[in-house]
Amino acid sequence: MGFREINSKMIEATVAPGVRLFSQRGAMLAYRGDVSFTPSVQSGQGGIMSMLGRRVAGEAAPLMSVEGSGTVFFGHGGHHVQVIDLTGDTLYVEADRLLAFEGSLRQGTMFMGAQGGVMGIVRGQATGQGLFTTTLQGHGAVAVMAHGGVFGIPITPQRPVHVDPQAYVAHHGEVRNRLSSALGWRDMVGRGSGEAFQLELSGSGTVYVQASEEKL
Repeated sequence: MGFREINSKMIEATVAPGVRLFSQRGAMLAYRGDVSFTPSVQSGQGGIMSMLGRRVAGEAAPLMSVEGSGTVFFGHGGHHVQVIDLTGDTLYVEADRLLAFEGSLRQGTMFMGAQGGVMGIVRGQATGQGLFTTTLQGHGAVAVMAHGGVFGIPITPQRPVHVDPQAYVAHHGEVRNRLSSALGWRDMVGRGSGEAFQLELSGSGTVYVQASEEKL
């Protein structure tokens, strides 16, 4: 099925009988055919534990289940939309940047501070980076949102990538993440992300970065 990009801020999705889509509430712009939209309790195949994880993270924005037969146009807030096709791997994406995804993907929640220990938790709260990140795994399409466009940066074993946490959108591949500080704690008083904090991604994969540090 997949998503088709109409322009930089809108995508088109074909809905078929027996196949579900999930979208952020308020993302539907228009549709044709016999299509229904209902609040999703399970939010994909991750089950109720996935929803609980989002609530613990303060990311309890509900998703809508989209079913029927027809065509749906998605967009949200005039944000740039990027389509990412998964072929069996796992995509890690901030919940508030998730526009829509196919129901064939299994959804879960990853604790971003898990790889950075206690310091990762503290720095995550200081930077505003979501501590809990949505995971989507399997074969299917995902549409993510961002400010000012999205670009993918390759991550290789020889060349890790350092990203401003507030510019981070998503990543996939065999990647390890670590929140680190480029300054001492005394130097960070009164500062936000950027020079003070960095999200280091190492391994093999791709990280998607938005062209603005503005939060959605």
